[in-house]
Amino acid sequence: MNETRDDITDGAGDKQIDAIIIDDDNSLIRIIQGKFIQGDVTDAEPLREVLSSWIQIKDLARLQNVANTKLQRKLSELANALDEGYEVSFELITTSDLTESAQHDLETFQNALAELGENDGLDATIHVIDNSELKRRYEYAIESDNPSINYKLNLADSKFMSHEIAGTRVIVAVLPLKECIKLPGINDGTLFQKNVRQSLGSSNAVNKGIRNTITGDKRSDFFFFHNGVTALCNKMELNDDILSLHGLSVVNGCQSLNTILSCSATVKKVDDAFILIRFYEIPQRDRADKISIFTNSQSAVKARDLRSNDKRVLAIKKAYELKYPNGYFITKRGETAPADRAKEQVIELSGLAKNLVAWHSQRPNLSYGETKIFDKYFETLFRNKDYAPEDVLSLNLWMIQVYKTWGVENPLNLNETLLAMRAYAPYHHLYAIAMFFSITNNQVERVPNPAKAYEVALKSNMVDEIVKIAGISLNMALDAAANEQQPANRVFSPQNWIKSKTCLANINGAIRTSFGTLLMMPGGAEIKKKLTDATLLKAEDFEYRWSAD
Repeated sequence: MNETRDDITDGAGDKQIDAIIIDDDNSLIRIIQGKFIQGDVTDAEPLREVLSSWIQIKDLARLQNVANTKLQRKLSELANALDEGYEVSFELITTSDLTESAQHDLETFQNALAELGENDGLDATIHVIDNSELKRRYEYAIESDNPSINYKLNLADSKFMSHEIAGTRVIVAVLPLKECIKLPGINDGTLFQKNVRQSLGSSNAVNKGIRNTITGDKRSDFFFFHNGVTALCNKMELNDDILSLHGLSVVNGCQSLNTILSCSATVKKVDDAFILIRFYEIPQRDRADKISIFTNSQSAVKARDLRSNDKRVLAIKKAYELKYPNGYFITKRGETAPADRAKEQVIELSGLAKNLVAWHSQRPNLSYGETKIFDKYFETLFRNKDYAPEDVLSLNLWMIQVYKTWGVENPLNLNETLLAMRAYAPYHHLYAIAMFFSITNNQVERVPNPAKAYEVALKSNMVDEIVKIAGISLNMALDAAANEQQPANRVFSPQNWIKSKTCLANINGAIRTSFGTLLMMPGGAEIKKKLTDATLLKAEDFEYRWSAD
């Protein structure tokens, strides 16, 4: 709720931008404009408002001066994301359908943005989220247990054949491109849950080629230029021309379908462009995983997509599960732990990597980005395949205690600005815990062993108190930074602060202040002694930080 509220910029002075969402994991900026209209159709005016927002963000300095306060704060974060090469996705959310002329304008805008991407290097797409897509997303969101996609595909205008190969039901179909964009879950990525990667964006060279074919004069050859799409489902039924797909997931074709969708206005009008899709009935999870990896091996899959099979990761997984038989180490995206495993002992690869960055590298400001972690910093973080299972578990246990203080109850009274950054600020909380041990042991240049730290705190029954002080210190650091005088025409951005190294010094100073003020509180001397005893470690329990910058 807090993150959503922070993203919303709607109101007077919003300059046709209702919300800005920075998706760090996918290097994507979503710029939202909502039009909730009672009528059945709407003209192109909302689309023009979306396009005007694109023109305005190309001159951020001017927009910063005329925007409302909420938008000003998000623009600072937006500028950093653009500097890092994030792609921009404009999304018009509407409760009505576009008129025919508006559909024509949408096609024009999509082509114009594609040309801008080719000429200026500013990659952007525009999507319309209409009634049917809103309904599908809502239905998906309310499914709390094993959400899946079920879809009825009309094959009346397609050529197809059905076979059984190696005991597996197979349907191979040649679909018009305009049928592809009707598949649910393309834009929000839910159709690709079993894929080894999500969309790489329109700036990808291969995706640009696909887009140029669709919008160019070779559209009728699309079928011959493209290798096809592979889709898995738990069960499928064919009645006449209707193919019912249960538990649908595309494991090869994510880039293509996203690019086709980005040209939706053009695709809807053409009848001469087709694509090959293979549907396999594969209920077995392990077999589906292998198909997902093998069908993607013909193209350049980035290292971060396949780190789950790295020998160092597998060695850590093996050692961890041998040490903790009730635990489980999840290495693949979309994988779930067996139901009989202890929840607090279930480790997820991405979470472990982010914990390592925050604790051992002492750079929680880098923990938010999976892309950098598994590309740039992977060799540093996983250089030691003998990383102790006890340390893996202890980092997870520390984070479990941290997240308990980030719930709706907000027991530490963290301010709402901090709660809005729940995607990455808890890693600063974890960093503050590590620094608390370093400061109380006069080892400020070194990092405590996470297992030793958790062990001594647990033995003294002071885990909750240490987590509390670390959280309060983080809150104090943000408040102090927000109250610092800003340069002219600049608005303090908590998101930019939390992602900078400046915040680390603020946190360290706040920890010293929190620890020092205990003496002035009733019973403070006794609490301080307990905390000192609960954090007391030997010199050999510390090591130098792992360099990540």
